[in-house]
Amino acid sequence: MLHEHGSADAALDALPQVARDAGVDDYTPCPPDVAQAELRKARAAGARMICVGDADYPSDLLDLSDPPPILWALGDLGLLTRDRIAMVGARNASSLGTRMARALALDLGKKGFVVVSGLARGVDTAAHLAALETGTIAIMAGGVDVIYPAENTRLAEDIAKTGLRLSEQPMGTVPQARHFPRRNRLISGLARGVVVVEAAAKSGSLITARDALDQGREVMAVPGHPFDARAAGCNMLIRDGATLVRRAEDVVEALPMRDAAHAPHPAQPDLPILQDIPAPPPERRSLQDTAALHTQILNRLGPSPVAEDQLIRDLRAPAQAVAPVLTDLELDGHIVRHPGGLLAKTG
Repeated sequence: MLHEHGSADAALDALPQVARDAGVDDYTPCPPDVAQAELRKARAAGARMICVGDADYPSDLLDLSDPPPILWALGDLGLLTRDRIAMVGARNASSLGTRMARALALDLGKKGFVVVSGLARGVDTAAHLAALETGTIAIMAGGVDVIYPAENTRLAEDIAKTGLRLSEQPMGTVPQARHFPRRNRLISGLARGVVVVEAAAKSGSLITARDALDQGREVMAVPGHPFDARAAGCNMLIRDGATLVRRAEDVVEALPMRDAAHAPHPAQPDLPILQDIPAPPPERRSLQDTAALHTQILNRLGPSPVAEDQLIRDLRAPAQAVAPVLTDLELDGHIVRHPGGLLAKTG
């Protein structure tokens, strides 16, 4: 609007007609006193307004189809100039999940990355806490001055001192359910890649992962036990081609190369993380490959049990490719295991 009309005043004058052309007849621009009240709230909270076109506006967000025209920032704006990795996961994270989140965030911070998350309970909290000293950004669903959940008030205060709180919502906005998906797109949009540590099959973390794919960001996931519902989303992501993550090195290796001027500089030597997690598979399978293998397996099985090793030989597929698909089919109730390594189709 500014480019087309030449000034802010001219753009504001044109807005009602733009709205009418779009079928909205009762549109009026934001009243000046409302904008002034928001600016007063920002000054009282110590927040700064960043607009599209400002030098401090994060260029990565311009990749979005709907970059926020205004961001409210509280903390260290210098973190927006560094490489960033997003970490998201379950609010009711397991002990292993929070431990993994802390370890990954700590090591990624030592490698020079800023950790981006959403200030939620569980995985988000663990990631922020571990990255306080090296740099962390909290993307908030409500106003940058409204802490949610309240139990993270102290953490939010610490982030404002050493990290950065960021929001596109007006000052004083209390977060509502509709705000969180919009918040999630900023978490992924601000990062070079997204690591999902724990996530149910239907969760906000998977929304963030889908946003990341749409935005051309790398999607990574930590594997979990097949019977743990909190790991179902991560296992699905890995099945569908997400990079399997065991340690910080896996994250760094998955990221596209950048020129030396933008490469993060490690501050300390790498540390091993959870060495007991198995190595990743040698290659990724696409959704089409997985669906085709599902169909081949179900076509070869019937009510009569068949030996698993015989099935693998009949399929002429690597055992490491067939095993996870068999687990998926078993969890979905399509096949059943019998003693002696035998498989049969249900129903």
